[in-house]
Amino acid sequence: MIRALVVDDEPPARDLLRSLLGRLPDITVVGEAGDGREAVSAIETLRPDLVFLDVQMPELDGFSVIEEIGPDRMPAVVFVTAYDRYALRAFEVHALDFLLKPYDQKRLAAAVRHATERGVMTAQLKALLRELRTAGGSRLSIKSDGRVRFLDTEAIDWIEADDKVVRIHAGKEVHLMRTTLSSVGRQLDTATFVRIHRSTIVNAKRIREIQPWFHNDYVVIMADGTKLMTGRAYRTALKHLIGDVPG
Repeated sequence: MIRALVVDDEPPARDLLRSLLGRLPDITVVGEAGDGREAVSAIETLRPDLVFLDVQMPELDGFSVIEEIGPDRMPAVVFVTAYDRYALRAFEVHALDFLLKPYDQKRLAAAVRHATERGVMTAQLKALLRELRTAGGSRLSIKSDGRVRFLDTEAIDWIEADDKVVRIHAGKEVHLMRTTLSSVGRQLDTATFVRIHRSTIVNAKRIREIQPWFHNDYVVIMADGTKLMTGRAYRTALKHLIGDVPG
């Protein structure tokens, strides 16, 4: 009996996948996880044979889950994703199994068969992570309406967070993500992006001016005229990126 773990941040998607898996012989769902942190814990605790792993999730995405567990210790994986040519090309190049949303019973059965026949594909997972690291800092994955799109980070002006909702400002567009600012920040090039406040990250190339404010704080004026306040705790990071700030 194949022991499977379902990882997806959308409850309806988890329920549907469990239902479809229930129609297949020789497979049982031993657990599920709603985000990357839960996935890491579940993999280490339950030790499933096969993981259906959502690509984009809060806190840790699917690729970060693999990095946390380690490709050498990761069970067989079937990636779950909405259509995106970049992601699908990466999976296909490295011969990794994936499922597109919405699910198809026939495709699901084929993915289970392929993944279990081939088992853990350590070399392929390592190659995939190397490719993603190479592309890191240039593309940000954004999940919205059940789909994943990739945004060139060069287009980002600044990012703000409110609780666990992140707003990415890119020109006239604003993209929403249900995640944390720290999680987004880990995907950005630290040579270009700087956190100036507990709720704000800016693209240093978009900074037009920095003005002193009260109590050793500063106002950062972006290229489009947006004014953003700095936090005292982040002054060092600002100085490190653009040199000394006015005092």
